[in-house]
Amino acid sequence: MITSNAFPRNLLPPVLLLVVVAVMWLTHALLPRASVLPAPVRLSGLLPLAAGVAVAIAARAQFARAATEINTFAEPTRLVTDGLFRWSRNPMYLGMGLAAVGMSMLSGAATSFLLAAVFVAVVDRWYIAFEERRMRARFGVAYETYARSTRRWV
Repeated sequence: MITSNAFPRNLLPPVLLLVVVAVMWLTHALLPRASVLPAPVRLSGLLPLAAGVAVAIAARAQFARAATEINTFAEPTRLVTDGLFRWSRNPMYLGMGLAAVGMSMLSGAATSFLLAAVFVAVVDRWYIAFEERRMRARFGVAYETYARSTRRWV
């Protein structure tokens, strides 16, 4: 299990996503292999990529409107439960995960799909687990009620 001490606190989720995407493309460029997806199917990766970016940006904007803390490692200041957060407790992470899957589809390389899966696992087991502990400690029953009524991802 990944603990809260497993990664440096300055490795914010968008930075990790950029690192993963860079490694996807670097691996694909340095170790060219036949794609596991045909070209027309690879282009369909634009859909989850665009949807993921749009969801992450919309959720980020919702945090800005609520004037709440966005930094993963900072103290949470407000519990946001409306808008996109009615359907997912983590729409920003959902968006980043979709973007990672879209990028792996565009690459078509098996290693890219593995890297997208690793990204989602790290987000789920480390970032989200860390944030949930902080939210429970800060908001108590209000967060527990929200967590029971809203799924972690979708």
